[in-house]
Amino acid sequence: MRRHLQWSIKQLTANYAEGQCSPRRVTEQALEDALKLKTLNAFIRLTPEQALQQAQESEGRYQNKKPFGSLDGVTIAVKDNFCTQDVHTTCASRMLQDFVPPYDATVCSRLKQSGAVLLGKTNMDQFAMGAGTVDSLYGPTKNIWSEDLDQDHWRIAGGSSGGSASAVAAGLCYAAIGSDTGGSTRNPASYCGVVGLKPTYGLVSRHGLIPLVNSMDVPGIFARSVSDCLEVLNAVAGPDRLDSTTIRQPYTKLHLPEVDKIDLSSVRIGIPKEYHCQGLSSEVLETWSKVADLLECAGASVRQVSLPNTAASIFVYSILNQCEVASNMARYDGIEYGHRASDERSTEQLYALSRAEGFNEVVKTRILTGNFLLLRRNYDHYFEKALRVRRLIAEDFAKVFQSSPSDDRVDILLTPTTLTEAPLYKDFASLTNRDQCAVQDFCTQPANMAGIPAVSIPIRLSRTGLPLSLQLMSNSLNEQLLLSVASWIEAQVGFDSLEHKQECRSKA
Repeated sequence: MRRHLQWSIKQLTANYAEGQCSPRRVTEQALEDALKLKTLNAFIRLTPEQALQQAQESEGRYQNKKPFGSLDGVTIAVKDNFCTQDVHTTCASRMLQDFVPPYDATVCSRLKQSGAVLLGKTNMDQFAMGAGTVDSLYGPTKNIWSEDLDQDHWRIAGGSSGGSASAVAAGLCYAAIGSDTGGSTRNPASYCGVVGLKPTYGLVSRHGLIPLVNSMDVPGIFARSVSDCLEVLNAVAGPDRLDSTTIRQPYTKLHLPEVDKIDLSSVRIGIPKEYHCQGLSSEVLETWSKVADLLECAGASVRQVSLPNTAASIFVYSILNQCEVASNMARYDGIEYGHRASDERSTEQLYALSRAEGFNEVVKTRILTGNFLLLRRNYDHYFEKALRVRRLIAEDFAKVFQSSPSDDRVDILLTPTTLTEAPLYKDFASLTNRDQCAVQDFCTQPANMAGIPAVSIPIRLSRTGLPLSLQLMSNSLNEQLLLSVASWIEAQVGFDSLEHKQECRSKA
């Protein structure tokens, strides 16, 4: 195990400043390790020349005592649906296999402005349509916690941002950027035993994030600790004139209090009864109960609450997802954007063949279903009704966070993130994409429907030695309290995967 991997981001940059290690050497080690662990398939593309150049520039700034910020010299990976200037951005698809953006997504440009070292682009489900990172043009991503990485007995990394989660879990980078439409950051974070944050919708710019569902997409953050997640959030959050959906009020950087100074006596924790659902494993339920007891023993008020429209949420999410997918994918016609087929007998033939070749079956199915749902005869019955139920789901959250009298209000919701530990690939792949997402996104997608922040944190290992995680949700723009409580839980449970990393690496 590399010594520097035991450090937090703050400790890493402090050691840079003291000359105890160098950004270039840390970056070289990260690139070496990524090649050694190529079997994980966490990266679609490494960018060693750019990364080493950024590391060298960072080293010079530290030597001159003028680092850019708290991420200067920190290795970070980026999901391959964020535009990166002069670096291919493929969405793991044939449609965009040759796309090289002329600009950076705002998230990427802000990371660079903070001095971060961008290692490369991580694997994902094609156009982020999945819950396992198994539907990529470049093959599936494996979970570092798998019993065997070379045989059939390996575990999925979750999705659709599985490459980012796998890279952080394997110690290939300190943090990674993903996207989160229905849980695509928190789901793989849960399976890979890392922290996964979905900020409030609009807190982080979507400019340069190739859209899946515009009304739900949020850039997400992976890291090995809550404090590291916060460092990245502080670097990328805030208004952006290039994205009309960002929150216009200035962003004030958040700071986590010392764990022993976090007072839970005034914090109200809600346990939504609807999340105790079919398919929830006994180990996840036990973990959920133990953490609720832990919070209550520390002085927090813990009570059961109801989010009555949760049962309908996954169906509403599916309808709205497919409708927006049909709209967003219409731009890829082989002329304006994307892969262009060689058959040019007619414009109609060119469109049809380009899309047939450029999209996989999952994407095609969602496009066809979305267009069916948007037909005039179906619009009111499906799309408009789904929008109305989505409003009811958002109101459920508003009621538990803001209800009157105040005795009924809660500050934080505690739920499972995923219903089980990471499934075996062979079991997961036997399901249809629809069934995969229906099960894996059950606990995560309601937060996207309401636009509220949510974070997944690892709690303990299952009996088979795999991470089990829980999710915390709070009201919009309440990241300060959300991450403070998450940090407190993190300190109490003491989940530290470092002692297992060498064993996991040896499996590779």
